[in-house]
Amino acid sequence: MQTLFMVCIMSGASSQLALFLCGCYVAALGVHAEEPCVAETQEAEHYVAAVYEHQLILTPNPLALVSRKQALELMNQNLDIYEQQVMIAAQKGVQIIVFPEDGIHGFNFTRTSVYPFLDFMPSPRLVRWNPCLEPHRFSDTEVLQRLSCMAVKGDMFLVANLGTKQPCQSNDPGCPNDGRYQFNTNVVFSNNGTLVDRYRKHNLYFEGAFDAPLKVDHVIFDTPFAGKFGIFTCFDILFFDPAIRLLRDSEVKHVVYPTAWMNQLPLLAAIQIQRAFAIAFGINFLAANIHHPSLGMTGSGIHSPLKSFWHHDMETSRGHLIIAQVAKNPLGLTGTENATGKTDPSHSKFLEILAGDPYCEKDAQEVHCDGATKWNVNTPPIFHSEMMYDNFTLVPVWGKEGYLRVCANDLCCYLLYQRPTVSKELYALGVFDGLHTVHGTYYVQACALVKCGGLGFDTCGQEITEATGRFEFHLWGNFSTSYIFPLLLTSGMTLETPDQFGWENDYSFLRKSGLSSGLVTAALYGRLYERGRWRNDLDRVGCFMHQCLFVLKVVTSQALFSIFY
Repeated sequence: MQTLFMVCIMSGASSQLALFLCGCYVAALGVHAEEPCVAETQEAEHYVAAVYEHQLILTPNPLALVSRKQALELMNQNLDIYEQQVMIAAQKGVQIIVFPEDGIHGFNFTRTSVYPFLDFMPSPRLVRWNPCLEPHRFSDTEVLQRLSCMAVKGDMFLVANLGTKQPCQSNDPGCPNDGRYQFNTNVVFSNNGTLVDRYRKHNLYFEGAFDAPLKVDHVIFDTPFAGKFGIFTCFDILFFDPAIRLLRDSEVKHVVYPTAWMNQLPLLAAIQIQRAFAIAFGINFLAANIHHPSLGMTGSGIHSPLKSFWHHDMETSRGHLIIAQVAKNPLGLTGTENATGKTDPSHSKFLEILAGDPYCEKDAQEVHCDGATKWNVNTPPIFHSEMMYDNFTLVPVWGKEGYLRVCANDLCCYLLYQRPTVSKELYALGVFDGLHTVHGTYYVQACALVKCGGLGFDTCGQEITEATGRFEFHLWGNFSTSYIFPLLLTSGMTLETPDQFGWENDYSFLRKSGLSSGLVTAALYGRLYERGRWRNDLDRVGCFMHQCLFVLKVVTSQALFSIFY
C-alpha cells in the first residue's frame, strides 16, 4: 500500500464556519488525513475542486534539439498521467481541476531547444475555438487538443500550463529576432472543451526560453458553478501585477495557481505562501505544484482563509491528487474591533500596549498593565543573521513569557508571548526592512518569530521543519504597506490557522494560541510593491536558479557555471 502525506486541517473553525472543505476527498492510494473533514452542507453552497501535484517525466537533456515528434512523445507521457487524474476526479464529481506549471514539457530549456515543445496559441478573446471538436483548425496544437478532450471526458473545467508560440512581424518593436514570441502560458478549458481564456506569465523567474507579454494579462474567467476565478503563475504571487490587481474585482473569490515552486524556509515554503495569500485576501486558492523533491519542489493545496487541504512530501516520488468541496463564498478570519478575543487577558494586554495606556508601562525588560502580572525577560542582546538571503536584525526569545521589540529602518516588530513550557531550542524575533536582492529585486518588510537551526545565534534563519516549542503570542509591526501576508507553520510542515489577523491602531497583527505542534515560523511578510521592481538579470541563461544544479549535471561548461554561481 502506498502512503501519501496529505494533511487536512480544520484549525480555528467552529461548526458554523466549517463550510469550506467538507467531505474530504483525496483521490490517491493510501491517503492519510490528519483530521476527518465531515460536515453537512447544501450542494448549492459549494463546488468540488481538485489540484494535482505532478511527478513529471523530464526530457533527459533539455538543451538538446529535438523534433516536434520527439517532443510530443515526451509530452504525451505526462498528458497520459493528466488524463488518468481527470478520470479519477470525474468519479468524485470534480467541477474544476488545476495542473502545475511546466508539468507537460518540463524546464531548463533554451529559447531554441524549447521550440519543438510549443503549441500555437490563438487568442481566445478573438477566436472562439474548441480544439477537441476542431483539431485541424490550427497547426501545432496537439497539446491543446488533448487538454480540450480531457475537459470533455471529465465534464469539468480544466486549467493547465504549457509553452506557446505566436509569430510576430519585424515592424513590431517588441518582436524577438527569431520572429516569434514564446510564452509560459496557462490555459482554461470549459467542461465542453472550449478554450475559455489564457494567461501568459508576466513575472518570469530566470526563464530565458520565454518572453514576458508586452502588456500584462489580467485574466478573470467565469464559471457556472462558482462565479469568477482569477489566474496567475508561480512567481507572480510576489508582485502587484497581475495578482493584486486581479483581486481589486470584489467578485473574484477564487484563484487558480499553477506553480513550479522550490520551497525556501523559513518564510517562503510553497504551502506557506499559498495559505497566506488566501488569508490575506479572503479567497479560495487552488494551487498545483510540481513534485520533484530533489529540487525541493513540493507543496500543493486547496486553501481558504479558515482552513486548508494540502500536500507536502519530500520523501517519495509520486504525484498526488487532492479533491475537496469548496465554499462559493469563503468566510474570512476575525480581524479587530468585533473580535471576541478582546475579552481574553492576553489580547487585552496587547490592546493596552498599543493604546499606550497611562497605566501600561513598556520597555525591553517588562510590561506592567494596570496591576497585571509582570512579563519579565532578561534584556535581550541584538544580533544579526542571514535569513532568506537578507540581513535580519534579531533578538532571542527567552523564558516562559515576555514582551520584545526589535527595529530596522522604519519597521519595528513586537512580540507578546507566553509558553507553557520552555523547550531546549532557540527562538528569535527578527525584523527586515529593505530591498531583497538575491534571485530578484523586490522590497520586503518582515516581522518573524522563528525557530533557529541550533543554539547559536548564527543558526537563526536556517531552514528547519521540526520543532517542539509552543507559544501563545501576539506578533505585530508598524508596516508601511497594507499588503501583509500572515505565515504560520508548525512542526512537520503543518499549516495553522491564526486566531486573528488584521489591523489595530495602524499596526498589523497576528494572534495565535493552542498550536497543534511546535512552532517553526510565525511571520508577517509585507511587500512594498512601489519601492522595488523585479529584475530578471539572468534572463538569457534559460535556467531556473533553483534548478541550475540539474542543468550542470548535463552541461559542464565552466562559463555557464560562473554565470550560475
